[in-house]
Amino acid sequence: MRTIAIIQARLGSSRLPGKVLLDIAGQPMLSRVVARLRRSALLDGLVVATTVDASDNPLVEFCRERGYDCLRGSQFDVLDRYYQAAKKLQAGRVVRITADCPVIDPLLVDQAVQEFARSGVDFAANRLPPPFGRTFPIGLDLEICSFDALERAWQEADQAYQREHVMPYFYEDATLEIISPTLSGATTGRGFKVLLLNHVPDYGALRWTVDTPADLEFMRQVYAYFGGRDDFSWLDVLSLVQTNPELARLNAGEKHKTLREIDERGAQA
Repeated sequence: MRTIAIIQARLGSSRLPGKVLLDIAGQPMLSRVVARLRRSALLDGLVVATTVDASDNPLVEFCRERGYDCLRGSQFDVLDRYYQAAKKLQAGRVVRITADCPVIDPLLVDQAVQEFARSGVDFAANRLPPPFGRTFPIGLDLEICSFDALERAWQEADQAYQREHVMPYFYEDATLEIISPTLSGATTGRGFKVLLLNHVPDYGALRWTVDTPADLEFMRQVYAYFGGRDDFSWLDVLSLVQTNPELARLNAGEKHKTLREIDERGAQA
């Protein structure tokens, strides 16, 4: 069963346009994400999934120059973009990654893939929206589903937010129960088996994603501390912000998007 990471990326971010190609210590952010994911031992491949909109032509050209696999799909129906990419690549398991998470950790990805395979669930994640919560920093987000489950969601999800945010259809009616300090599980009313990976202690209030200028400054300082390398772990970043609390304050006030927030351009299309 092929496990494929699909990195969703576009240049039309409303809060930080072009962010996925902005420089972080000498490399575009997307290159940081790809380089880190390539260190995963359990991924059989990865692809950048962008849109058919002309505004993303420079992103496609960048991927071509760097030798990254890149596929194009719907601008606003991101669930369809994922499904079509997974189908073309014959993925048995799909790992969802966003291109604005340049400290995504390959070891966390491998741990999640292992738990997904061991548990036999349809969907696993290391964060879910309220009321479920997160215990990993924002920016280490990953979701995994089987292709069969993705195909069912693609066929049945009929709300705009379900299509734009890709995987809410799997978990939005779940009632999670604690299995262990590091795992929660549920079976949803739709029959999906869901697994939530937790961390003890809880670091869910930390923000390590890039969605605003303040986020970008935070990430540039993190990479500068590590000399422009990209082989550090998320625990290395944790140690850095714990010993340098002023770093975390750079973007602590930034608001994270909610599950029901969608791009109004898609709603009007």
